[in-house]
Amino acid sequence: MSTGSGSLPPLVDSALDEGSAVLLAALESAPDALFCLVADAPGPVWANARARGLETGRGGLPELSGRPLTDLVDAAARSGQVETLSGALGPGGPPATATARPVAVDGRPGAFLVIEALAADDVHRAQQALLPPALPMLPDVVLSGSYHRAAEPSAAGGDWYDAVPLGKGHVALVVGDAVGHGVAAAGAMSRLRGALRSTLLGDPEPAAVLGALDAFAAQMEDVEGTSLFYGLLDAATGRLVYSAAGHPAPLVVHADGSSAFLEVTPRPPLGSLPGAPAPVHGTHLAQGDTLVLFSNGAVTGLDEPPAEALGRLGEAARAVLDDPGALDVEAAAGLAGAIAEGARRPHGWLDDVAVLVAHRRASTHEALRLDLPAVPSALPGVRRRLNAWLTELGMGEQDRVGVMVAVGEACANAAEHAYRGVEPGPMSVTAQVDVDGVLTVTVHDEGTWRPPDRDPGDRGRGLLIMRQLVDGVTLVEDHGTTVRLSFRLRRNPDEEVDPHRAVEGADVVVDREGPRPVVRAAGAIDAAAAEQLRIRMLEASHGGATPMELDLCEVGLFSSAAVRVVLAMARIARDESWRLAVLAPEGGVTRHVLEISGLDGLVDLR
Repeated sequence: MSTGSGSLPPLVDSALDEGSAVLLAALESAPDALFCLVADAPGPVWANARARGLETGRGGLPELSGRPLTDLVDAAARSGQVETLSGALGPGGPPATATARPVAVDGRPGAFLVIEALAADDVHRAQQALLPPALPMLPDVVLSGSYHRAAEPSAAGGDWYDAVPLGKGHVALVVGDAVGHGVAAAGAMSRLRGALRSTLLGDPEPAAVLGALDAFAAQMEDVEGTSLFYGLLDAATGRLVYSAAGHPAPLVVHADGSSAFLEVTPRPPLGSLPGAPAPVHGTHLAQGDTLVLFSNGAVTGLDEPPAEALGRLGEAARAVLDDPGALDVEAAAGLAGAIAEGARRPHGWLDDVAVLVAHRRASTHEALRLDLPAVPSALPGVRRRLNAWLTELGMGEQDRVGVMVAVGEACANAAEHAYRGVEPGPMSVTAQVDVDGVLTVTVHDEGTWRPPDRDPGDRGRGLLIMRQLVDGVTLVEDHGTTVRLSFRLRRNPDEEVDPHRAVEGADVVVDREGPRPVVRAAGAIDAAAAEQLRIRMLEASHGGATPMELDLCEVGLFSSAAVRVVLAMARIARDESWRLAVLAPEGGVTRHVLEISGLDGLVDLR
């Protein structure tokens, strides 16, 4: 790129010693732009390779959001204090932060200027990380979310969506648009999303939610002015109550192909007029109807009126939903993205766009029931039928395989041990999803449960395997044996920590020398080591079926992730009618963490 004041000079000095030469080489290749300046000089005395590649103007320095950085350097020289400025680097450039630090150069006042520019891809990744990593899968409603960044990287901002299951078939639907662009807008979006989820725990009704977020935004300058649509949907009945603050009305595409925008009473954006009423409206989504929520960016255009942009969005939604395969299991997950792409202008989006789609299914997924003999030859049929049923439900491959392996372990135990020494009897497998998207699979036989050996080696670890693959496992022995597996469905599962990778600075082992197994942990039990702790505790207790102890006497750091693991194991122990014993020295940090976490009521602290 050209420079406005001629070529900037690299620093060259053949008299440099070896250490200084190495340091200079590192500065020359640094990813940030570096300038060394002397006050009142016509330009920099030195600039590294990154700085020499920038478009520069007055004083041989670039501009941030149209402001010459010479002003920043002069301010630092005058005040003797570090001065910073953030904005777009050059015309339409990426967001950046400039820091001017006063220094003496050859005895004269000067400054060292560092410009940290964030690439557009980095901004996009930051925004993606703040969106919900997964959407709930419900039996009555298909949810799909999509985020699209603006064609101009500097315009990317804080548009967001969320869908939060609240129990008893209710789900909160929200789309918002934070003020500003770049990382600052993404940060504002993150804070508002956190405030929303906290508010939902108290009162999820639209008037209460809008009132709480309005008060929150009034206290947060970067959140003030955010537009928002919030709706509370009863997935089973289709009843929707909603309110909005400075946000366009969502679109409803009916099962017959007609469409209309919901009625919304205009109201100022959040925090703009604290205490303004939040009018609440209600409607009903019939089976087969589709609700399309979108952020302001979907109707932003310099060369068309909003009505035309809304019309284009409606046409795109109707066209996507009219496709015969649009609501197939795999395609339904991409409804939001397909609608957004259909409404996109040829030159791209002028602003970033968030879309959330809620489609009320025309029919509910029926429960699965299999009745078969408890023999090993029946297991392949269980796997085939269950796999087909879970696939039709829309479950992703990773989660589907995990559930199938867990169910397979329960069935294998029934086939191999329930009727040992007698004629094989019946086994039943049932699977169903409740209104909140929790999958429950039950395996029942009329035989007897085989207690696990104290050290079963490669066999007898069915409970261990099951509890590592699903969210909950219960075992009931009454007129036979019933194993109940539960798993909360989600569209895109979170990336999990690899349980097999080595954890530096931590040591977790199982000691089987005493009367009962003891898991001994030492070092720093951070988030990664906590996963190792979970695996070892499940191994030692044979999946929670038999008592074990936990020794934390040599632990130096006990993270919140580790507390969560111990709490989960304590609940398993309670369900299996034994109590987890935990050794932690009195007066130590680990003991203190366990006590303030309330675990002393669930475990025996020694």
